[in-house]
Amino acid sequence: MVAVAGRVVVVTGGQRGLGAALVEEVLARGAVKVYATSRSPAADERPRVVAAPLDVRSTASVAALAELAADAEIVFNNAGILLPGPLLTGDVEQAAETFDVNVFGPLRVARAFAPVLAANGGGALVNMHSVLSWLAGSGAYGASKAAAWSVTNSLRLELAPQRTQVVGVHAGFIDTGMVAALDRSKAKPADVAARIVDGLEAGHTEVLADDVSAAVKSALSGPVEDLTFSAAG
Repeated sequence: MVAVAGRVVVVTGGQRGLGAALVEEVLARGAVKVYATSRSPAADERPRVVAAPLDVRSTASVAALAELAADAEIVFNNAGILLPGPLLTGDVEQAAETFDVNVFGPLRVARAFAPVLAANGGGALVNMHSVLSWLAGSGAYGASKAAAWSVTNSLRLELAPQRTQVVGVHAGFIDTGMVAALDRSKAKPADVAARIVDGLEAGHTEVLADDVSAAVKSALSGPVEDLTFSAAG
């Protein structure tokens, strides 16, 4: 388990939505410095926050962040995109971009920060997935989150020798700009952020950040036909 107090933290996509809530949560729990990234970061006047540029599609951009944040001890892989469209008839280039951001983006970050975390005692890597990792019917987004879940589970094994705690987070719909157009029940970003950090500090390898995720996880042993987008509430 990794306590946040006294730690240096990186939050990708940390200037809006759930990322911004994570920044607030770790600051409240005593993080001494937080790198909050965005593709075009806005200035942040809080003394413990460093606004930093990051494009997770770019190996060079990720490497530059790892160099800047060489003191990092906890990394939240939160940056992601949601581009609509079915797999059969949707734009293939959009599907490829979805995988580049949601799967290979977190992997690039993990690869760049693994030696940083090792040098700083092991620390933790927290990857954001989705309840849609387990449900059919959400196109390339759900498929990308399923792939990201698998990547996280393998990274947990590969990073264990350097004592890096790897946490996978599953959440349903969160009240952010990403899903503003969806007429669904949504959790508050602050509540989800608190559950994520609770799980990290408790030493969990997986966090089910809301009741929807817990219900769907419990259904994974049932018929695959029941695992559809409608189950997300």
